[in-house]
Amino acid sequence: MARKKSKLEYIANNSKRRATFRARKTSLIKKIDEISTLCGVQSCAIIYPPNEPQPEVWPSPQKAKQVISKFKEIPKLEQNKRMLTQESLLRKRIQKAEDQLKKQKDENRQKEMSHLMFQCLSSGEVTSNASLIDLCDLSRLIDQTLKEIDLKIERIHDQEKMANQVEATQTQP
Repeated sequence: MARKKSKLEYIANNSKRRATFRARKTSLIKKIDEISTLCGVQSCAIIYPPNEPQPEVWPSPQKAKQVISKFKEIPKLEQNKRMLTQESLLRKRIQKAEDQLKKQKDENRQKEMSHLMFQCLSSGEVTSNASLIDLCDLSRLIDQTLKEIDLKIERIHDQEKMANQVEATQTQP
């Protein structure tokens, strides 16, 4: 059974927040243990629980120190290569959203022009409220559609020719 998606916001209820913290902390440590075991990578977790003076360290403080020191030995350029700041993460997300928006706008425009083309075909005339940009886009869509139709016609003719040739070679004595 699928769990419902929870909102990522601060949990105001203290007991619910503590229970959620314990459950999420346990599952996080379990995932880190699994990735270490399955993939053979070194990993650690340092969690600072609220209202506790000492952090919880997994797997042990000594192993966590080893992992951190190994990370610090890597040159700064390599360390920062895959790390994202809040700003760079947001920029990536904004860029991705803008790309999706542009793609959706293009799809919507294509559908509008197809609808306009079918309106023109059914009525036999171009609607008078179409702008110059609409007419240019409609012209491009019609040209593109005609090219696709020509290609399909050529494929069908080629298939018919091949079928006729095969039939002719089979009927020859």
